[in-house]
Amino acid sequence: MATKVLDDLDNQLLNEVQWQFPLTRYPYNELAARLNISPAEVIKRLGAAKEAGVLRQLSAIFDTRALGYKSSLIAARVDPDKIDEAAERLNAHPGISHNYKRNHEFNLWYTLAVPPGSSFDDHVRVVHRLSEARSTRVLPTLKLFKIGVKLDMTGKRKATEKAEVEENEKPDIWIHSPGPVLSEQEKAAIRVLQEDLPLVEEPFDLEAETLGTTGEELVATAQDFIKQKLMRRFAAVMNHRSAGFKANAMAVWCVPEDRIDEVGYRMASFASVSHCYRRPTYDDWPYSIFTMLHGRRASDIEAAVQAISEDTGIAEHALLWSVKEYKKVRVRYFTPDWDEWESYYLAPPTK
Repeated sequence: MATKVLDDLDNQLLNEVQWQFPLTRYPYNELAARLNISPAEVIKRLGAAKEAGVLRQLSAIFDTRALGYKSSLIAARVDPDKIDEAAERLNAHPGISHNYKRNHEFNLWYTLAVPPGSSFDDHVRVVHRLSEARSTRVLPTLKLFKIGVKLDMTGKRKATEKAEVEENEKPDIWIHSPGPVLSEQEKAAIRVLQEDLPLVEEPFDLEAETLGTTGEELVATAQDFIKQKLMRRFAAVMNHRSAGFKANAMAVWCVPEDRIDEVGYRMASFASVSHCYRRPTYDDWPYSIFTMLHGRRASDIEAAVQAISEDTGIAEHALLWSVKEYKKVRVRYFTPDWDEWESYYLAPPTK
């Protein structure tokens, strides 16, 4: 389908914008120099990838917790006949960025974030009610071993291959921190940087106009956000299926308490693993380490899971396939959507 329109140069370019997007005033010029083509050709090819549905957007990837937001993965057990309607209701929440149907008794999986000063528990109570779930399990990150989706568009990387975890994919400092105090100017910059970067020669200059500043100053602000670990990186978001990665699964593992750190880092070293976390267990959920995997085919993921099991010696696991994608976006920070949602669902009843 869409992947057939991509040639080798397209795939190299898409790897570059996912893995090493140049955070400079003239990013497309630098990408052009890397690939020995013109900036106009870079812009043309990225535009075509967007039109084909392969490339979702180019924007900053912020750390939700670093910005003072509370967040968690949530698993819900929903009546299968009502799951589509439940997902639709949940998708209206501005902090639900990922929402999937998976092949498990816990069949609805979503991530929930709430802004600074809001009650996470209150939001959970509302979304639990809206989903009409028989049970809802909150599964926050207890330890982060790796985070960062990087799809190899060239097809050269094996599903079982290992790769060094890069600095921006490593554990952050904010998991157990309340986060920094941000100025209104910094929040305004975040609102701009989280939007899709324009495909023009000086894209940051164009974005900076809305802030009354310069492109050079906006780039410097973004670089400072990275230094503060508020922002992980600036990168492309791909449409996995249109990009040829049609298989998506979450492998969850029963790991002995005394081996969790060792095993977590070993699992994170696999290139097919984009996310690796330690999460809490329950009587009906014994899995402590979660790994997200992406592959062109289901067999790629199965091979990666087998390799992980052999490498770590952990046999007991469950493989939850993404059966249906209800929502996949980036959280948009410091927007009025949150106040509107809370006003509707959490405001005290009028007398």
